[in-house]
Amino acid sequence: MQLRKPKRDDRLEVEVERIDERGQGVGRALHESGEYRVALRRALPGERVAAQVLRRRGDRIEGRLLEVLRASEERSTPPCGHYGACGGCSLQDLAYSGQLRAKRELVELALANAGLHVPVEPVLGAASPLRYRNKMDFTFGTRRWVEVGEAEGATRDFALGLHPREQFRKVLDIERCEIQPQAFDRILATARRLALEQALPAWDLVKHEGLLRHVVLRTSVATGEILVQITTSSEAPELVQPYVAALLAAHPEITTLVQAINSRGATVAYGERELVLHGPGSIRERLAGLVYRVSAASFFQTNTAQAERLVEVVLEETAPAAHERGLDLYCGAGTLTLPLARRCAHVHGVELVEAAVADGRRNAEENGLGNVEFSAGDVLAWFESKGALECDFVVVDPPRAGLHAKVVELLARVPARRLVYVSCHIGSAARDLAALAPHGWNVTRVRPVDLFPQTPHVETVLTLERVS
Repeated sequence: MQLRKPKRDDRLEVEVERIDERGQGVGRALHESGEYRVALRRALPGERVAAQVLRRRGDRIEGRLLEVLRASEERSTPPCGHYGACGGCSLQDLAYSGQLRAKRELVELALANAGLHVPVEPVLGAASPLRYRNKMDFTFGTRRWVEVGEAEGATRDFALGLHPREQFRKVLDIERCEIQPQAFDRILATARRLALEQALPAWDLVKHEGLLRHVVLRTSVATGEILVQITTSSEAPELVQPYVAALLAAHPEITTLVQAINSRGATVAYGERELVLHGPGSIRERLAGLVYRVSAASFFQTNTAQAERLVEVVLEETAPAAHERGLDLYCGAGTLTLPLARRCAHVHGVELVEAAVADGRRNAEENGLGNVEFSAGDVLAWFESKGALECDFVVVDPPRAGLHAKVVELLARVPARRLVYVSCHIGSAARDLAALAPHGWNVTRVRPVDLFPQTPHVETVLTLERVS
């Protein structure tokens, strides 16, 4: 007789073992038909919980947390009133020490799954795991997400905030966000109030109509300057200018304000063109002793303090000598390129996004660095066009998808003494490093850095040296 397998709405008891890359608790559940792997939100390592089955595929189950039967000693009260509904943070009910341990285990597991057995150092944690972001992107919407316990009578057809978890057509009205500066809370509240007072229509994600689409906020830790970008569907100066004037009057701390115009259907904060309505259009930030001009669309790490530590780690692992030449692939606006150039003879940065390359060139010039060269274009195409490359070290900082397989092949032949891989997705990095291993590249050190507290994301600096 075949035993019945778990079905939707069944109740299971789960022993939670770890956190996955989505921030879910993952563990084991025993059932009369066998053992199952269960993933569910807000369940923490070391806990025993009751879960409701949502869906099952083979021996894997997605569940919903019903009750904590045995709580972790590191379970904590989330500081954010929006936690649970918001699609941003997913680890706020885990004490920060537990978050760091969980992230280290994520890195260890990804490397082990790729056949790479190398010690992983403890994650370099943030001194301030709250209020750390220097950039936030908020969305206007006409379909407001109603939170549990919310008072009756609240506006339903207007919201300014973030998308709820896995609900991209709705917007959760955000009153305050615990990972952004308090100044952003105040500006966001005014932006919402003025839009309602002036009856400016929010963008409808389904009908593709309306005016206000996004508010992007950026600040500099070094200078305190604040940049605001208002994204609209059209220029509409008769509507936008009074709105901007009122926002600036209420917040004189805003040093520059930009209007981005996005008339397309894509839900992105950046548009076809930008209008600088107040100030210089950029802010100045200081990182690793260098000054960077950061515009609304610039590529720049969102955690300045931890980005400083990341740069320090990359410099330590690259260890460039004064006479050496380096290559920085996927270099963005030169966050790593420029600090490296201060230590060696020459660095060449390669980046697909032309706006980022323009920022990198400008930042190099303003910091008096004449030994930096930037190329705009696809990394693979650039690599293939160069043939034999003479360089002493290589730094790669690819997007989440990791390296193209042909880039891995080309890197295998570069005559460098050291390769430093900066990973924002350890699963992709582990795959790439496993592919480099047969070509004589050996992983010698793994150093994770936490740039995104309260989330499962972790940056990892992986050092490779060529084996004879």
